[in-house]
Amino acid sequence: MVIEREVGPRVFLTAPLSLEEESDVADYRAPNLLQRILSLFSSVRPGSDLTRIQLPPLFNLPKSQLQCYGESVYCINNDMLSKCGKGENSLERLKSVVGWSISTLRPLMFGVAPYNPILGETHHVSKASLNVLLEQVSHHPPVTALHATDDKENIEMIWCHNPVPKFYGTKIETEVHGKKVLRLLNKQENYVMNSPKLVIKLLPYPGVDWIGNVTIKCEESDLQADLCYKGASLLSNKGYRSIKGKIFVTSTSKTICEINGHWDRSVTTKDISTGKVNEIYNAKESLSGMKTPIVKDPKVVMPSESTFVWAEVSQSILTRNWDKAKQSKAIIEEKEREFAKERKSKSENWIPKHFRVSYSKELGWESTPNERWVPQAPIIVPT
Repeated sequence: MVIEREVGPRVFLTAPLSLEEESDVADYRAPNLLQRILSLFSSVRPGSDLTRIQLPPLFNLPKSQLQCYGESVYCINNDMLSKCGKGENSLERLKSVVGWSISTLRPLMFGVAPYNPILGETHHVSKASLNVLLEQVSHHPPVTALHATDDKENIEMIWCHNPVPKFYGTKIETEVHGKKVLRLLNKQENYVMNSPKLVIKLLPYPGVDWIGNVTIKCEESDLQADLCYKGASLLSNKGYRSIKGKIFVTSTSKTICEINGHWDRSVTTKDISTGKVNEIYNAKESLSGMKTPIVKDPKVVMPSESTFVWAEVSQSILTRNWDKAKQSKAIIEEKEREFAKERKSKSENWIPKHFRVSYSKELGWESTPNERWVPQAPIIVPT
């Protein structure tokens, strides 16, 4: 169920995305879904860059894309992240990293999307010893940087995401450029991984899938996991949300384990030599009954905080006050355009507050945090 919680005059928080059977999807969907799809067809052309299209609130989830990225890290029931660093050997740790990486995916709702973050927007949340900070470091193209640290477990995460959605007639396909790095500092191991594609099917029947190949590689241990996310075929749902893959030695290509399952249910590994099967991810255990973040100290919430920037829009969407939602969103977007014009007139480049950012054709977008550790946040997830 969607739970809205308003804290003081500044911040509006919503429940995290969870498993579909627990989500009150109807609260996010407006009537006349077919009419909205036809409207989308009339306003874009095949191959269009959708990052420059402003969606009306009827199409929006009551949260920013920054919040969605952040929730995938700090909103999970069992402590899969700390488990990554506690494996007895490099193989067991990689299995745990694979399970954790799967846990960052959420079943998404058809017909709605999060807000496109404004430049400089931030999201800062803590859960126990895990502190997570995100910043929108570029608006066109949209680029989000994430830094998360756990000083108790000695774990660090650095992400740099550049989603590129395009319209292809019967579907919208989003490639998430950039990489995620998970560092187990006690083990001196770095796990580098990419993200699957998000595919929104419009015809012949609507649906949302995570599809594509994901590689998780640790150079220090010479181990690698290759995963293939599959969606439904045109004729049946066989293979829907399934995962198949393997863990192997990078230098010799020798397969050690097979990976099978469904990312919204259960995923297991099977040892090639012994035949032993272990469950590395259980979606119901990980994503059920997650708690909505709360504000611990409203006075120190940053003005750039997502849940402050979009507070009026989110509240209006959940109360179905579409006129107010449209007006509030237009004000935010108009201010964004005015700031962009002002920077251009002064020949100023935007400088992110929390990250150093670079781009090259070979490596794409990369981000480096300005600080070694992320501080405790004023917004926390109850434990």
